[in-house]
Amino acid sequence: MSLSVEAGAANSKFDDDGRQKRTGTAMTAAAHIITSVIGSGVLSLAWAVAQLGWLAGTVCLIIFSMVTLFTSHLLSDCYRNPLTGKRNYSYMDVVNSNLGGLQIQLSGIAQYSLLFGITIGYTIITATSMAAIKCGSKEDCHTSENGFMVIYGIVQIVLSQIPNFHNLAFLSLIAAVMSFAYSFIGIALSMTKIIQGNGHFVRSLTGIPVGWEGLTSENKVWQILSGMGDIAFAFAFSPLLTNIQDTLKSSPPENKVMKKATTLAIFVTTFFYMLCGLIGYAAFGNDSPGNLLTGFSSFKPFWIVDFANICIIVHLVGAYQVFCQPIFAFIEGWSSGKWPESDFITKEYSIINGKITFNFFRLIWRTSFVILTTVLAMIFPFFNDFVGLLGSIIFWPMTVYFPIEMYIAQKKIPRFSGAWNRLQMLSLFCLIVSLLAAAGSIHGLIISVKTFKPFHAEF
Repeated sequence: MSLSVEAGAANSKFDDDGRQKRTGTAMTAAAHIITSVIGSGVLSLAWAVAQLGWLAGTVCLIIFSMVTLFTSHLLSDCYRNPLTGKRNYSYMDVVNSNLGGLQIQLSGIAQYSLLFGITIGYTIITATSMAAIKCGSKEDCHTSENGFMVIYGIVQIVLSQIPNFHNLAFLSLIAAVMSFAYSFIGIALSMTKIIQGNGHFVRSLTGIPVGWEGLTSENKVWQILSGMGDIAFAFAFSPLLTNIQDTLKSSPPENKVMKKATTLAIFVTTFFYMLCGLIGYAAFGNDSPGNLLTGFSSFKPFWIVDFANICIIVHLVGAYQVFCQPIFAFIEGWSSGKWPESDFITKEYSIINGKITFNFFRLIWRTSFVILTTVLAMIFPFFNDFVGLLGSIIFWPMTVYFPIEMYIAQKKIPRFSGAWNRLQMLSLFCLIVSLLAAAGSIHGLIISVKTFKPFHAEF
C-alpha cells in the first residue's frame, strides 16, 4: 500500500516520460507567445508603414500574420511523432523526427543564432529606454548606455537561474501585460496628437515620396525593403513554439490547444501591430520616428512617456528569458547526455527548505551567457541591425520552410500534387520576400558600421 501511495505521488509530479509534470493551458501558451511577439519592435511599425504607405503597409501586416498563423498550425501538428507518439521537446527535435539528416544542424544554427541575436538586441533596447527615462524631457541630453546595460545584465543573471519554461508562466504574464501597456500608451498618445492636430504631417498611399528631404529613388527602395524586414521580424517567433507547446498538459491533445493559443496570440498581436503602425503613421506622417515613443519628447505630462519606457523595460526583462530558455535547454540537455555521471552538471541542490534548487553548471554557464550578451551589446551598440538581418534571413526557413516540409513529410503529401505545389509556391514567395528584406537590413548595417565606436553606446 505504501508503495502504491509513493508511486501515485511520483506520478503526480512527473509525466509518463519522467519529465516534470506539464500544467500549461491555452492561455499560458498564448501569454508566452504574446510576450515574445509584442516586443519593443512594435514601436517601429509606424516607421515601417511610413516607408511602405497606407496600402502596402496594411497588406504586409496582414500577409505576414496569415502566413505565420498557417505555418504555426502546421508546426503544432508535428509536435508528436505520428508513429510512436513520442514528444518533441524543441524545434530541432521536431526537425529530427520528421526530416532528419543535415536539416537538423541547419535548423539548429538558424534557431539559436536568431535567439542569441535577439537577447543582445533586447539588452541594447532596454538600455535605451533607461537612458530615455534619465533624460526625461531634456532636448539636449547625452548619456552613456553602458551602465544601464550592466544593470540589465545583473538582473538577467538572477532570472536566468529559473530552471526552464515551465517556471516562466508568471514572468510571461507580467511581461505580456507590460507589452499591452506601452502599446496602448503609444496608441493613445498618437490619437491625442491626431485629435489636437499639432503640425502638418504628410501621409500617402505609397509612403514617403522621392524628393522628401532629399530622399533619392535608391534610398526609397532600401527603406521600403527595411520596412518589410521590420514587419517580417515582428512575426519571427516560430523557433519558440515547440518549447512553448511542450509546457501544455497532455489532455486535451497539445496540437489542438496550441492551435487555439497561436490563433489567439497572432490575432491579438496583429491587431496591436495594425493600431501602432497605422495610427502612429497617421500621427506623424512622413516624420514617423524609428521608436514611436521618442516622438513625444515634448508631451506633457511627460511621466506618461516615462511610464511607457518602464513598461518596455519590464517587458524585455521577461522576453529575454523567453528567448534564451531554448538555448539554455539545448546546452544543458546536450551536456547532461554527454556527461551523465558528472555531479557538477546533473546534481541539483536544495535551499530554503527545498523551495529553491540550483545546479552549479547551470549557475556558471547561464551567468557566462548573460555576461557575453551584455559585453557584446556594449561593444556593438548597433547590434540590433544584425538582429534585423538575422530576422529577415531566418523568417523563411524557421517560419515557413521547415514547417511546410515537415508537414509534407508527416502527411506523406505526393510530390507535384495540388497541395504540394501550393505549399511550395507559398514557400518560394516567402523566400523572395525574406531575401529582399535582408538586402535592406544589410544596407542599414553598412551605414551603421561607418559610425562604429566600441563601448560608445550613447542616447
